[in-house]
Amino acid sequence: EAKHLVPNKMRDVFCTINLDQEEVFRTQVVEKSLSPYFGEEFYFEIPRTFQWLSFYIYDKSVLQKDLRIGKVSIKKEDLCNYTGKESWFLLQPIDSNSEVQGKVHLELKLNELITDNGSVCQQLVVHIKECHGLPLINGQNCDPYATVSLVGPSRNDQKKTKVKKKTSNPQFNETFYFEVTRSSSYTKKSQFQVEEEDIEKLEVRVDLWNNGNLVQDVFLGEIKVPVKVLRNDSFQAWYLLQPRENGNKSSKTDDLGSLRLNICYTEDYVLPSEYYTSLRNLLLKSSDVQPISASAAYILSEVCRDKYDAVLPLVRLLLHHNKLVPFVTAVAELDLKDTQEANTVFRGNTLATRCVDEMMKIVGRHYLKVTLKPVLDEICESPKSCEIDPIKLKEGDNVEIHMENLRYYVDKVFREIVKSSISCPTLMCDIFYSLRHLAAKRFPNDPHVQYSAVSSFVFLRFFAVAVVSPHTFHLRPHHPDAQTSRTLTLISKAIQTLGSWGSLTKTKLSSFKETFMCEFFKTFQEEKFTESVKKFLDDVSSTESKEPSGLSEPVHLKEGEMYKRAQGRTRIGKKNFKKRWFCLTSREFTYHKQQDKEPIFTIPIKNILAVEKLDESSFNKKNMFQVLHGEKPLYIQANNCVEASEWIEALCRVTRCNQKRLNFYHPSAFLNGNWLCCKATVENTVGCARCTADVPADTQIEIDGDRETERIYSLFTINISKLQKLEEACGSIAVYQGPQKEPDDYSNFTIEDSVATFHTLKQILDVVEKLNDSHEKYRKKRSSSAKYGSE
Repeated sequence: EAKHLVPNKMRDVFCTINLDQEEVFRTQVVEKSLSPYFGEEFYFEIPRTFQWLSFYIYDKSVLQKDLRIGKVSIKKEDLCNYTGKESWFLLQPIDSNSEVQGKVHLELKLNELITDNGSVCQQLVVHIKECHGLPLINGQNCDPYATVSLVGPSRNDQKKTKVKKKTSNPQFNETFYFEVTRSSSYTKKSQFQVEEEDIEKLEVRVDLWNNGNLVQDVFLGEIKVPVKVLRNDSFQAWYLLQPRENGNKSSKTDDLGSLRLNICYTEDYVLPSEYYTSLRNLLLKSSDVQPISASAAYILSEVCRDKYDAVLPLVRLLLHHNKLVPFVTAVAELDLKDTQEANTVFRGNTLATRCVDEMMKIVGRHYLKVTLKPVLDEICESPKSCEIDPIKLKEGDNVEIHMENLRYYVDKVFREIVKSSISCPTLMCDIFYSLRHLAAKRFPNDPHVQYSAVSSFVFLRFFAVAVVSPHTFHLRPHHPDAQTSRTLTLISKAIQTLGSWGSLTKTKLSSFKETFMCEFFKTFQEEKFTESVKKFLDDVSSTESKEPSGLSEPVHLKEGEMYKRAQGRTRIGKKNFKKRWFCLTSREFTYHKQQDKEPIFTIPIKNILAVEKLDESSFNKKNMFQVLHGEKPLYIQANNCVEASEWIEALCRVTRCNQKRLNFYHPSAFLNGNWLCCKATVENTVGCARCTADVPADTQIEIDGDRETERIYSLFTINISKLQKLEEACGSIAVYQGPQKEPDDYSNFTIEDSVATFHTLKQILDVVEKLNDSHEKYRKKRSSSAKYGSE
C-alpha cells in the first residue's frame, strides 16, 4: 500500500515493479485515492543480471502520458536486508540522472612512449567495445552513443563515438588515445614522482547517451575507472552503468508519500545433481520416519520462521518424486491429534493444511480453468449489480433485483463446481481420500466430519479463493474493477457457505455475521444443495479411477498477449509485428486475434523442433524468441524479460521429448537473402549455433528437483542455530527423564521421540556441512577468477 501521496488532487494510482528500467509487472489501478491499498503479490524468476529492484507509483491519465509520482529503488546487494520483512519506504523523486540500466565492455591499456626529445610520456588507450541491456526510450530501442573522457584536476579531454541506431546492445568497437602529460626535464626520480601524482588523480569516464536528434539527449549511465589501477596491467572487463553522483538526491524526499512492501528475495547457486543425493534421500524418506515429527521434512518446517518458506520447495520436491501423498497423510494425522472438536478439522495454518494448499495451486490450475473460467468470464465481461449490503447500496438501487442477480451467479458457479468431479486431478483425489478417512477415524461418532475434512480444502481454500481473485490463478488476464471485485467477493462467500453444508444437514442462520447474507441464504434452504455437495465430496475423495474422457483433455499450460512477426513476408519493420493472444496446451501452441476467439494459427506440440532466443539485431527488438517447426520460424516478442523467459521455459518443457528436436539453430533471422548470424544464403541450411541444453521435463508440474533441494539446503543453513538448539534439546530430554524444569529451551518445537529426532538432526547437520564445503569451493573458484570492473 501507499500512504500520503502528493495531495494535489485525488488520484487514480497504480504501481509497477521494475528490474532497473524494465517494467515486469503492474498492479491494478486504485481509483481516487491518496493512500491506495493494492494488496497484491507477485512471484517471478529473475532471468538476467540487474542492479536495482524498483517500484514506481503512477498517476493514471486517460488522455496524456501517465505521470510518475515517485519511486522506491533497492540495490540488489541490499535486498537481503529487507527479505521476509514488511517495511515502509519513503518515495524518492524521479531524476533522469539516476534512471540507468545496462553495462559497457571496455578494454584499457597504459603504454609508455619515449618522445623525440628523450622524455617519457604515457599513453592511455581506451577501446570501447560494446554495451548490453540499455533501456528503452519511450517504448523504443534507443540511438546510443558514448563519450569517453580523461578527467583530472586541470584537464577534461573528451572524445565521442558514432551514434548507433535503434539498438539496446550497440557494438561500438572504437579506440581512443589520450596522452598522460609528463615532465619535460626527465630524470628517473622526477618522472616517478610526477607519474605518482598524475596517476592518483586521473580517471577514465565513459558516459552513455541517447541521441535525441531534435530533442535533448537523454543520459543512460556512466562509469569511472581510476587510471592508477592500470599501472602494471592492461585488461578488459564489463562495467555496470551507474547513476550520476548527484543523481537521485533531493531535499524533498518526505513529501511525496511512502510505500509499504514485503519483499522476499532468494539467490541460490545450484550445484550438479550428484551433490544433493544425500539431502534429497533424507527428505524423500520423511514419510517413512516414525514419528513423522522426527523426519527431515517436518524438522525443516519447525525451524523456519515462516512455514511457507519451507512448504513451497518441500511440496514441489515431494511432488516431483511422487512422495507427497504419504507425507501429507502422516502430518495430517499428527494435526488431528491436536484437534479437539470435529468442526475445527483442518481449519488452522498448519504444515498439513499449507502443504495441501500449495499442492492444489500447482496441480489444480487446469481443473480450475475447465470448471470456472467460462462462468467467471461471463461475470467479468457483462457484470450485473449484485450489492445486497444495505450500507453499500446507492440511491435508486433495487435490492431485490440485485439479490436475483447474485442468486443467478451463485447457482451457476455452484452447478459448475458440483458437476466437475470428473476433471479433479487424481493427486487431489488421493489426498482428499486420505484426509477424509483420517478425520472419520479421529471422530468416529461424527458422521459429517469426513465431509468437512474435504470441503474445508476444496470449497474454502480452492474454489472460493479462485472466485474472489481469478487473476492470481490465471483465470482472467486482468484485475477485476471495484464493482466486479465486490460481486466476486459475495459469490465467494456464498460458495464457502454452501460448501460447508455438506458437513451440516442444518445451518443455523443466526451464525452468520452479516444479516443481509442471512436473508440471502434463506432462499437456499433446500435439500438438493446439501445432497449435491455430499455427492461431489464423495466423488472427489474417491480412489476409483476416472473416466478416460477426463484424462484425454489437453492440459492448459500458459496463455497471454505478445507480438508476432507476420509469416511469409519480406518487408521488415514495426508494422510487420501484430499483437496476438497466445495459448499453450500439452497438445498444441496457438495464436488468436483475441482471447477466446478461434485460433488463426496452430502448431501441434509434436511438430516443434526447437525454441530459442532471437538476437535483438534481427529486428532491433528486445525480448524476442523463435519457435522452429516444419515451416518458417515463428518470431515472437514478449513484453519483458521475465515473460520471455517464462514462455521459453514452458515451451521447452512441453517439447523436450519430441523425437525430431534440432541440435543446431540460427540465433538471428533470415532477411534479404541471407542469415544475419552466419551470412549463409540458403534459407534451409543447418543452424550455426548449438541448441540450448535440455531443461528438466515435467509437462504438468514444472519442477526442477535440484533447484528445490538447494533452496531447502539454504533454509537449513539460515536456521543452523535452531537446528543446533533442537539437537541440544533432544539430548537434554534423552539424558534427563524426570519432569521438565526448563521447557523454554525447546517448548516451541514438537519433539515426540527425542532419540529419533536427534538421529535425523545429526544427519541433517552432516549433509549441510558437506554441502557447505562444496559451496565454499565454488565461491573460492569464483572469487579467484573475478577481476576489477567485472560484474
